Amino acid sequence: MLTRALRILKPRLFLGSLLQRRSVCFSAPSPAFSTGAISRTTAEIDADEVTACLDPAESVTKIPVIMPGNLQPRVVVYDGVCHLCHGGVKWIIKADKYRKIKFCCLQSKAAEPYLEVSGVTREDVQKRFLFIEGLGFYHQASTAALRVVSYLPLPYSALNAFSIVPTPLRDSVYDYVAKNRYDWFGKAEDCLVLNDKELLERFIDRDELINRS
Repeated sequence: MLTRALRILKPRLFLGSLLQRRSVCFSAPSPAFSTGAISRTTAEIDADEVTACLDPAESVTKIPVIMPGNLQPRVVVYDGVCHLCHGGVKWIIKADKYRKIKFCCLQSKAAEPYLEVSGVTREDVQKRFLFIEGLGFYHQASTAALRVVSYLPLPYSALNAFSIVPTPLRDSVYDYVAKNRYDWFGKAEDCLVLNDKELLERFIDRDELINRS
């Protein structure tokens, strides 16, 4: 009886050993803002990426730093001639001591590949600014704003708690302000960051902007 039991158990133990040695990795698809096949290549990690990793409050769950070609993650594309938008950018730069967020004026040619990969047009971004968080993670309007502040240190990141407010309600307020922003705050002839050149180091289109000034 003992011999018969060993004969039954031996194949099962061998199979169990094989299963324990084999590591299986599952990859869930990213919630893309737009559909379409995108080739994935690892983005170049610059000094800002290294600095960002020093944040002691950084969540263990991160958006993969993977983007098509030479595009960078965590980029805000916004209406550069809007006084209200530019004021918001200046506030983020001041609060973002770990330098995680980068910027690009909608009016720059450098914005075009970011619009293409996100599946939006310039007209779309004039109404609702765009935040490219990573490959497959593109946000607009109030959700984009909340995702941006989530990368800031406390107490600013606590504003992300407003995510519990239903998106249609948040976006209705955003759209109302966006529709009237030129009347309320004014509009410039060119990208306003050219008046604050000390901020250009945070702009991925800085060389293009400098050549235009």
